[in-house]
Amino acid sequence: MPSEKRETQQNIQFVFGIKYQLPEMETSTICPKMTVTPTRGLVDENIVIVISGLSPKQAITIRSLLNSEDKDFWHAYGHYVSDDNGVVNVVEDECLGGTYNGREPTGLIWSLKPVPGSRPALRLRKLDVLAPFMLNISVYKGHISKCFEEPPLANAVIERWYIAPGVSRVDVKEKGIRGTLFIPPGPGPFPGILDMWGGGSSGITEYRSSLLASHGYAVLALDFLSSQAKSMQSGNITEKYFEAAFEFLQSHPRICSDRISIFGFSFGASVAVALVANENSINPRCLVCVSGCHIIQVKNTIDDAIVGFFRHPGKVKYDESNHVIWRGLCLPIPTDESEKVKVRNLKCPFLLIAGSDDQNMAAAESAEDIENMMKAAGNEHLLTKLVYPMAGHLIDPPYSPHIRSSNFIDSLKNQRVVLLYGGTTKEHCFAQEDSWKKILDFLHHHLYDAEIILPKV
Repeated sequence: MPSEKRETQQNIQFVFGIKYQLPEMETSTICPKMTVTPTRGLVDENIVIVISGLSPKQAITIRSLLNSEDKDFWHAYGHYVSDDNGVVNVVEDECLGGTYNGREPTGLIWSLKPVPGSRPALRLRKLDVLAPFMLNISVYKGHISKCFEEPPLANAVIERWYIAPGVSRVDVKEKGIRGTLFIPPGPGPFPGILDMWGGGSSGITEYRSSLLASHGYAVLALDFLSSQAKSMQSGNITEKYFEAAFEFLQSHPRICSDRISIFGFSFGASVAVALVANENSINPRCLVCVSGCHIIQVKNTIDDAIVGFFRHPGKVKYDESNHVIWRGLCLPIPTDESEKVKVRNLKCPFLLIAGSDDQNMAAAESAEDIENMMKAAGNEHLLTKLVYPMAGHLIDPPYSPHIRSSNFIDSLKNQRVVLLYGGTTKEHCFAQEDSWKKILDFLHHHLYDAEIILPKV
């Protein structure tokens, strides 16, 4: 091959399938180098990004770019200035502007947002936990915010996983229940978690379950809202369905039968606290509820509980963008205890998490009332309440992008709407990071003890 043709090919770079022709450089030019650690890790791990080989006091922009499973592009970027040695350390250095600012080691992840021109009201969620999010990180000359058409000075691709090596995923369709079981590597037995999601999921939502399994728990992501789950129960999901799921975990040979927790989010949190407070065979070692409300009761079927939640449609509000606000459906919190879950019956440690700006459920007001009810019943010592200022409804695992509003299928009206979840980005993302650490500490404290060796994952 002639040398001229070989040199031309060396100056071609592919980024997400797009071919860039890099500019010719003098041999004396110093090429920036980017180091990202780890290049492959779990989504709740911090990352360290260091750019070296820059000129002293050089202005640069670092950008992250992600192509979602829905084929939408999300990006984040930050403006930095190198030190006297031509180095930028994202962990230590201040971001001077962009989609975030300040000293934010993971700002390039949690401040991800759809690129300009994207479809409206998007939500970024992991659908296939057996494949990672691939995050492309690039460095550009100068402080830029709109045009990222010039070839980058340096580029790296990292993998962000929701499942650790060795964690197994098993489809469950037995004993009348439907779900996905995640089991850590090793013989076990492991503490178990029954993981219950909220509305808007298309059946089984797995990403939190697989991440919890990566921290040493056998986790059943339970489907209780889809038509497939209802068909297994002749169309009616009742308490018996959840009892069967709990018993499935108790009887599993690799799960500690007396060390099982229930973890609920949104509508799933409301159902979880109702189930544990009712007199049945569900007696978890501990309970975690995020962004739920205790006025939703499970007396008959799940469909009845949903209809009951929407029994006052006039309380639904809309913001200036016609986004739907559901929090009023929970308000005012009833004073009559017969209209609320009997939290005085709770007998296990209870971690309750809410955002003060939740526009989907009145989670903060519900948390306050639950605390007062438990104090009156004398079981407040079981409650740990965390209410995060200016956090919204979708309190996900850490470093997930803040979703203030997104598309949602209203099953009652069979129409697409845009739900307002609330929250401000930096405060909401702090709530996600802080609450996740406290959740893991809470679960470890109540599900592991000196007699059980924590598995290595």
